[in-house]
Amino acid sequence: MSDTEIVWKERGAERSARWHSEAGVAPPKRVVIADDTMTADRAYRYACEGTALLWRGDFQNARLLLQALGRRVDNGISGARKVGKDGEKIAKPPRKGAAPAAPKAPPKPKTPTESFHLYRMGQAQRARILGMLLIPFEADHSIPLRRAPDVAVACTEAYGAAEAPYIASLRELIGLIGAHEWRRRGLPIEALGEKVKIHAHYGVFAPVRGEYLELVARAPLPRMELGFDIGTGTGVLAAILANRGIKRVVATENDPRALACARDNMQRLKLSARVEVVEADLFPPPEMGQANLIVCNPPWLPGKPGSPIEHAIYDPDSRMLKGFLSGLAARLAPGGEGWLILSDLAEHLGLRSREELLGWIAAAGLKDLGAMEARPQHAKASDEDDPLHLARKAEITSLWRLGVR
Repeated sequence: MSDTEIVWKERGAERSARWHSEAGVAPPKRVVIADDTMTADRAYRYACEGTALLWRGDFQNARLLLQALGRRVDNGISGARKVGKDGEKIAKPPRKGAAPAAPKAPPKPKTPTESFHLYRMGQAQRARILGMLLIPFEADHSIPLRRAPDVAVACTEAYGAAEAPYIASLRELIGLIGAHEWRRRGLPIEALGEKVKIHAHYGVFAPVRGEYLELVARAPLPRMELGFDIGTGTGVLAAILANRGIKRVVATENDPRALACARDNMQRLKLSARVEVVEADLFPPPEMGQANLIVCNPPWLPGKPGSPIEHAIYDPDSRMLKGFLSGLAARLAPGGEGWLILSDLAEHLGLRSREELLGWIAAAGLKDLGAMEARPQHAKASDEDDPLHLARKAEITSLWRLGVR
């Protein structure tokens, strides 16, 4: 999280406020005041240049402007392109007073890996441009704009208590409001039974892909005394294990928000007496013993996360995956099993090979006891307009049952 100071000029005077960014984005160096008279084309030019817009108009109009900026980014209205310091292609805004130029098609990717990297670059550019529309907040998390919603509860859940007025991006606020609704309503989990829900907190990845949950709910269990859930997130897998009859489950996490989220869900589900959520990097402390079953659902793609929530998707250098495999044998009780839940999307994108994965399993002194597989059920798997459609269409999620050799 970035929590520094942002400076701008307004009505001839220099002003400043605390800058807040959960993604760790540095405060913009150039800021202009914007209101209801700002056109979308002009706002887009400012954002492409790296100039932020501090909104002083109607809040609902700011939301409409953000949507208009999103359409311009998605339609590729970027004019000619140039290369930034880091080699990434960035949009060049049209000259002042000119209409936006016609879209220029990027070079067609030759491989799935190129498609993936272009996709990520596009997502990063989109986030950068849309993050240039800023909203002021008072010390009580209220927004001093016309028709602004009451976001105090949502902001307190995500940020905690505020000590002074601050500035944040409208895009981040929209995501924060959405996360609050996820947390309030909860997500139905069929694998836990009818009408049972898991509530994801802000910054904790919601278990929206039901196919891997069903695999954990159906796989044959080893002995049922003690189970570990490594990197529990919302706690959904720990809850499924307890629901299946594992007498005691230890769920580990090292993210403070995920720890609070998992404990909250165990309390809601009345499982706190059987599921212990502990702070740990991968495995629980050695004094907690060896488990009959150790489950891990690591991030499925090797890569650098671009935001806090992406830590559930991207695993730099496959650190968590390799750490789980290398430490598994020592923490399994005799006859125990390790369940690795992993998609092969990385293989279809050329980011990791099956041979690499099998090599890591063998090097850890493990053997394959069999696998269960499921096809993805999410909408993108059938969306032909998605740039990663072919890889998503071929994707298979597996539950690898691993034992000690």
